[in-house]
Amino acid sequence: MRLIRGLTNLKHFAQQADGPLANGCVATIGNFDGVHLGHQTIIDQVHEKALMLGVPSVVMVFEPQPREFFQGREAPPRLTAFRQKFESLLASGIDIVLCLRFNERFRSYSGMGFIEEVLIDGLGVRHLVVGDDFRFGCDRAGDFTLLREVGEQRGFTVENTRTVTVGGERVSSTRIRKVLAENRIEEAEALLGHSYRIRGRVVYGRQLGRQVGAPTANVLLPHMPALSGVYVVSAALADGRLLDGVANIGLRPTVDGKQPSLEVHLFDFAGTLYGQRLDVVFRHALRDEVKFDSVDDLKQQIARDFHDARAWIADHGSSATGH
Repeated sequence: MRLIRGLTNLKHFAQQADGPLANGCVATIGNFDGVHLGHQTIIDQVHEKALMLGVPSVVMVFEPQPREFFQGREAPPRLTAFRQKFESLLASGIDIVLCLRFNERFRSYSGMGFIEEVLIDGLGVRHLVVGDDFRFGCDRAGDFTLLREVGEQRGFTVENTRTVTVGGERVSSTRIRKVLAENRIEEAEALLGHSYRIRGRVVYGRQLGRQVGAPTANVLLPHMPALSGVYVVSAALADGRLLDGVANIGLRPTVDGKQPSLEVHLFDFAGTLYGQRLDVVFRHALRDEVKFDSVDDLKQQIARDFHDARAWIADHGSSATGH
């Protein structure tokens, strides 16, 4: 799998006679936030056509996501950071991920400019899979109809994405965010097609966990998370070990937290994890994040959280042992 970042690099590959895009591609475009069941079905569509035509499969995504560019802090929280999204697309078998910078210059593209420069000159697209509500270009002037009209003239075809429903409702990132915000973890898993997890690097924190007898691994969160509270989790370490634990994700109001934080306490673990990447799976919600009157009150609640988490694991099985 190859990652192509930016229009300049795309044009570089497009000019290579023996490059990965020499014979064109089958592409799809979107945020692919969470790489959920709906996304997986789109990826299957792209795979099928790419195999039929003997060309690479391409997923085009944007950084920042368009709503983040336009709405800033008011944009919806992400289900996955870019690296985790890329890893999920890698696992799905996609050949190329094209990541384009969404900035003022890019958003000023006309609909035809985007089709000509990115889809035709850049990707050499031979087949495109997008939703019939897909809009693009300055003022969202480009649409599915325009793509089909230009495709007929320029030699590429356009196909509508298949809709996936669960419980009679369409699977979407918006729906999954809502479910996670309401701590319906099992329902989120059903919509995602996999466990909800956050992967990130362990960084130095304020060492507050040690002060209350609960040392934690602080996982870097580049974006506001889709859920908040205290959870039973399992975490995969870089050496392959899988450990049970408790995680707090949110803004840590008791200690005047202002940036989103994921703090993971791993049961029966001794050592340091700084610099390692941790894969944290959320298994069960224990409680909402609340502000305590004192650090002592927080310490007492943490002890109760650990007790409740161990009791839940005893009833439902330990990820660490596979039981």
